[in-house]
Amino acid sequence: MKTLRETSVGETVTVMKLTGEGPVRRRIMDMGITRGVTVYVRKVAPLGDPVEITVRGYELSLRRADAGMVVVE
Repeated sequence: MKTLRETSVGETVTVMKLTGEGPVRRRIMDMGITRGVTVYVRKVAPLGDPVEITVRGYELSLRRADAGMVVVE
């Protein structure tokens, strides 16, 4: 399995699980990234941080560290 951080631009993936702990995991879940949701990777900044995604109909920017906590399929 790969993480959202390793996903290519233009790819649509499904979230399998979140590996973060405590407040970081809760913040990711509050943004709408939960198990089973579909995520589209819109673009990645030139230096690789942040990653811009579309989830539940809105655009969201995630730090690479946070994107690495989202396991996708």
